[in-house]
Amino acid sequence: MTEKDLDKILSDALALQAENEIVEFKEAKNNYSFSEIGQYFSALSNEANLKGKPYAWLIFGVNDNHKIVGTKYRPDRKGLDSLKKELAERVTNKTSFIEIYELQKSEGRVIMFQIPAAPKGIPIEFNGFFYGRTNESLVGLSIEKIDRIRNQVQNKDWSAEIIPNAKIEDLSLIALQRFRNEAAKSGRVDEDVLNDTTEHLLQDLQLADEVSGKLKRAAVLLFHPKPEKFVEGAYVKIGFFQGDDDELAFQDVVQGSLMEQIDKTMDLLETKYTVFAIFYEGTSRREKPAFPISAMRESLMNAIAHKDYASGVPIQISVYPDRIVFWNPGHLPQPITVDNIFQKHPSIPHNPCIANALFRCGDIEAWGRGFRKIVRSVLEHKQLPPTVKNIGGLMLTYYTDKHTQMKESSTDERILQIVEYVITNKSITNSDVQKILNTSRQTATRLLGEATPWLTKQGERGKGTTYVLKWANLIDSQLTHN
Repeated sequence: MTEKDLDKILSDALALQAENEIVEFKEAKNNYSFSEIGQYFSALSNEANLKGKPYAWLIFGVNDNHKIVGTKYRPDRKGLDSLKKELAERVTNKTSFIEIYELQKSEGRVIMFQIPAAPKGIPIEFNGFFYGRTNESLVGLSIEKIDRIRNQVQNKDWSAEIIPNAKIEDLSLIALQRFRNEAAKSGRVDEDVLNDTTEHLLQDLQLADEVSGKLKRAAVLLFHPKPEKFVEGAYVKIGFFQGDDDELAFQDVVQGSLMEQIDKTMDLLETKYTVFAIFYEGTSRREKPAFPISAMRESLMNAIAHKDYASGVPIQISVYPDRIVFWNPGHLPQPITVDNIFQKHPSIPHNPCIANALFRCGDIEAWGRGFRKIVRSVLEHKQLPPTVKNIGGLMLTYYTDKHTQMKESSTDERILQIVEYVITNKSITNSDVQKILNTSRQTATRLLGEATPWLTKQGERGKGTTYVLKWANLIDSQLTHN
């Protein structure tokens, strides 16, 4: 790999908002123990496998603020090549497994360990232990994650594995009835199946083995009253923060079957956590939720359907006076990225068995339309689509204040005025900008160019050129902004 290639990789890593499961920075002021490095090799290799990435990086000489500070780390007098060979032998018994690069930057020396993803079906261990990462911390790899890596050799669905000690009679009657009621409304399950026994219903949903009748992991998650007995972290955490993350005012933990978690979580968001704005229509008092209810529901359903349940980490919803954040320890399947997630895309569920059941009862759409519904909902609410980031999982942040949201990408107040005009009027021209801002054509052109994170141009040049919201093609032409 050339120095130019390494510079680009380092630059991209430094640009991350935070470390994630496949990038780890260490200041490494002095020596770092062989054992600690080996543990990170195991963890990063396994996480790269689970995230579908070809390799991960352990980078020495960068601090927690993503600033290059240089490292004085020296493995021993034998050098990096000797370290590479010894680690490879201890981790995988393959001397070609690890590549170690050294860069000399103006701020100091940087060492970059390139760690290929664990081969399919072969989780990587070090000194007899398997390692992974959760919330940027080194942890022992859970049994569920080990199983998921091993299953990938046959492209198995982890949520479709049989749980031998789970019994149909232990499932929640409330959860099963909830499914039957919603499925009857959706029309996606035959009436005869809905009225049949639970055993036949679960087999029709492919949630029980056809021969033995044993329950699959997805069935336990969806319908068992205590799914945490079988899958660690199978719950939702909600917290309200007055300001910074250390100012937690109150919180709730939502447990039970996924079927029940959906309704309990939405009920809490609507009645306890969502602040309603009061306005008047004539003499009539109206209340409007700070965040669009349908968008919150879609975000919750996305988290439940696509969460990496093998992570052992719960779904987390953080509510603030001006924003709400949905986070789940899942990852986007290729070719979907945070940059194209709002474009039309196929549905590629992380947990096919769970997603199928949620679709059959009408909780989710099958063809990747959830994000289109989010766009429609927020625009009707006179807000912008949420920001999407990959920080140890998928994070969606909705803002009540467009100004605060746009400040992340722009500091020019005039661009906010332009975008607000488009939200209200559907489109804007260069002439409109000149009138609104009392500015020159040249300045209007520049500002419209800087508004590309939110607007897209229609028409090539001249008076026919207009600018619309970049998500306009995802919503129905009948969408109005009342």
